[in-house]
Amino acid sequence: MSDSTPKVTGIGGIFFKSENPEEARRWYAKNLGLSINEYGSTFEFRNANNPQNINYLQWSAFDKDTDYFDPSEKEFMINYRVQHIEKFVENLKENGVTIVDEIATYEYGKFVHILDQEGNKIELWEPVDSVFTKMGGETTK
Repeated sequence: MSDSTPKVTGIGGIFFKSENPEEARRWYAKNLGLSINEYGSTFEFRNANNPQNINYLQWSAFDKDTDYFDPSEKEFMINYRVQHIEKFVENLKENGVTIVDEIATYEYGKFVHILDQEGNKIELWEPVDSVFTKMGGETTK
C-alpha cells in the first residue's frame, strides 16, 4: 500500500549564491570530487522505500545577482522533494503559509515556491526521477 500523505520525502536540491558559479563548480569538482554539469552536480541515491528506484538531488551555485531566490534575501535556497504537491499546497494555504507562485509542471516534475516563517524561500518539487535516469550523464554518488 502506498502512502498518499502530502508531505516532504527528502531533500531535492541545495542552491546557493556565488561570486563566480563556474569557478565554484570547478573548485567543488577538483577538491571534493563532485561530478559537475552546467547546473552544478546531480547526486544519485536510492529511494529507501523503493530501493529499485533511483532518486536525484541537485546541487547548484547560482550567480550572486540571481533573482531566483526572491523575495528572500538569503544566500541559499533548499529544495524539498514532496509527494502529492497539489494537496500539500492546499494544506499549506490552510495553515497560512505564503505561497510565492503557482505550481509549474515540467517533464521532470512539478514545482512551487513558499516562504517559511523567517522569509526563506523554499522550493517544493514533486519529481519524476525516471526522466533523469533516461537522460543519463554523470552523477555524484
